[in-house]
Order: sequence, then C-alpha cells, then structure tokens
Amino acid sequence: MRSTPRLSIGLPVYNGEDYLAESLDALLGQTFTDFELIISDNASTDGTEQIGRQYAARDERVRYVRQPRNLGAIPNHNLLVDLARGELFKWASHDDLYARTLLERCIAELDAHPDAVLCHAWQGIIDEHGRVVQEIDYPLATDAVRPSDRFASVLFTVGGDDFYAVMRTDDLRRTPLNGSYHHSDRTIIAELALLGRFLQVPEILFFRRDHPGRAERARPTKRARAANMDPRRADRLRNPTVRLLGEYVWGFVSAIQRAPLSSAERRACYAHLSRWLGSRIVSGGSTERIEDRPRLDAGSPPSIDLDEIVAGRAWRTA
Repeated sequence: MRSTPRLSIGLPVYNGEDYLAESLDALLGQTFTDFELIISDNASTDGTEQIGRQYAARDERVRYVRQPRNLGAIPNHNLLVDLARGELFKWASHDDLYARTLLERCIAELDAHPDAVLCHAWQGIIDEHGRVVQEIDYPLATDAVRPSDRFASVLFTVGGDDFYAVMRTDDLRRTPLNGSYHHSDRTIIAELALLGRFLQVPEILFFRRDHPGRAERARPTKRARAANMDPRRADRLRNPTVRLLGEYVWGFVSAIQRAPLSSAERRACYAHLSRWLGSRIVSGGSTERIEDRPRLDAGSPPSIDLDEIVAGRAWRTA
C-alpha cells in the first residue's frame, strides 16, 4: 500500500458487535486494495472495541479510533472525512455487506469519467441473517447533463443509496457534510448532484442490511432520530420539530446557493424545490421506505449467492 492511499473508507460504529466483523471481512477482501479503513468507535459499550482493535492489529490498512464519549452519529460520521487521506472517500456501515469487486468497479468508472463526483452500484436489501430479501434497480436520473435535472431527481425519486458511494473527497468537502436534522443525508446528496454527475455500476454489488436494531426502526420519530444524530437535539425547547424540518429545507436552499450554477439553472432548482415542498405538504410529509416494499418470496431460491461474491461469507456459513 502507498503511504497515501487512493481511497479512504470511513466506518462509524456504536455497539456494532453483531455485524462488524462480517462487514470488515467484506471490505478487507475487496479486489481493490489501495485504501485505508478508519473505524471510529463512538464509545461503544459492547464488544465493538475488541473487534476493532483486533482487525487493526491484523491489517495495516485498518486504523481504529475510539471516542472518549458518545458524540452522536453525525459528528462521528463527519470526523471521518477530516481524518481521510485519500483522494476518494466512502462511508461504510458496520452492518452492510459488499461484493468483492464493488470498489474496483466504482473506481474504474470514476477514472474513466473525471466529470463525475461519485459512483455506486445497485443495491440489494438483506435481513439480519444475511438473506437477500429485495433487489433494487437505480431509478434516479443523477447522470443527467443539467444540474437542475439531477437535483429534481434527488428530490422526487425514491431509491438509490448514494450516501454510501465512492466519492471524490474534494467534492464532498465542498459540502457542509451531515447536519443533525431530519434526512440530512439527502441534502448532501442533492448538493453533490449539483456539483457533477453520478455514475452507477448496473449490478447489485452493495447489500444494505435491514434489521430491528437499525436506527430508522429503533428510533421511528424525527425527534428520536435527531437525538441519535446529536444528543444535544434531545432538548425539545431549543430544537422543536419545526426547527428540525426547517433546517432540512434550508439544507436544500443553501446547497443551491453554494453551487456553481448559471442564473437559469439556479432558478430551475428553486422551482423544483418549491414544487417539492408543495408535494410534501399535500402528502403530509410521509416518506416511502424502499425496505417496506414487497420482499422476495422466502421459499424461492436466491438469485444472488452472497457466499460466492462477498469475502468472508463462505467460512461463516460453512
């Protein structure tokens, strides 16, 4: 590995002992190897620290950092970008899985298209046992030429998981990173879409795990999710729900303001945002979750054999 790796993978985790080792095996078994893997342990109280230190001792690409106290999920995510040394960056979740060729395929696409800001692959949803329960194509038009078209697609189309894509670090650092408000990951993706095209490898190589312990399920309200993002958000008086929603909308507005757009494109983006706000008011703010769509028949044979394409799976399931 070069002294300065090409890619930095940032993995924030809190009490992730159930799935962390499996995810680390999948990342360290990638066909693309020129990366650093930074684990930021947010003061876990389970076996996460032991697992992280074991992997750091075993593989020089792994750097384990332990926070002295629980910072909240958002500060823990953002500090990984500050620690990153690579020209490319990817957030990774402690409970997701990755096909061996995911990084290689994404980086090859970015190398071939220098105007693109990120690249990801299609995703499958797996359950707590690692069984593929949904296969999801990519429905967004984030490869459109016009920034306003890409922005509109992010606003109106459900799907994709570009937050976990391989990104150009400099472009990511042009954004304010994650805010501790409702759906702040969407505002980052919207701003990146204004900076350049997104690429997709048209194959399911990323596997998002949906399980009862996920924050979206364990903390179903906007208030609870915001407090998980940043403990200071638990104060209802200083952070009423209307403020959390207002910051979410302002995240889109400020992204349009910062982006290097022509006057016509900026106006088009504001028009799309106004139309989106109107649609949210009409719908009552409800948001569809991909994970809640119909799942594959549990009795049918899987079309994807994770044991063959994900590193470390074969010996775990033997």
